[in-house]
Amino acid sequence: METEPTPARVWIDKQTPEAYHALSALSLALHHAATAAGLDRVLIELINVRVSQLNGCPFCLNLHTRAAVEAGVTQQQLDVLEGWRRADLYTPLQRAALALAETTTILPGEQILEHEYALARQHMSDDQVSVVIWAATTIGAFNRVSIMSRHPVRARKES
Repeated sequence: METEPTPARVWIDKQTPEAYHALSALSLALHHAATAAGLDRVLIELINVRVSQLNGCPFCLNLHTRAAVEAGVTQQQLDVLEGWRRADLYTPLQRAALALAETTTILPGEQILEHEYALARQHMSDDQVSVVIWAATTIGAFNRVSIMSRHPVRARKES
């Protein structure tokens, strides 16, 4: 039985560059807001990797796992990030931020959402809560751009 060829995907970042540039500008604004709110790059990269795991975006996982290591995330933290709730490798702030980022990505029922939001409020200021939600939202948008465009993950030479 012959299978039909898979049609090529439109690289929406190239097809509609104005929208992609706006998303990139949002990402830059988010990094400035994170710094102003006292959130370091380690936390933002943990969010980027975790949301990309949840959304199954290989391109963003490839990009942000490297960025996370460069920011200071340990290999062990990356290795067990999918099971972060059961590991004692993350600070209370990181745990609250990861919970809020997951909630933002998944949008569970109101009871779970309220529980995770209350946890975040115990560990984060209003500015920090806002930045974490925007971080999860922004990487989620990038995940969708890359998944829908089927951006390739190229093999890299290991050092």
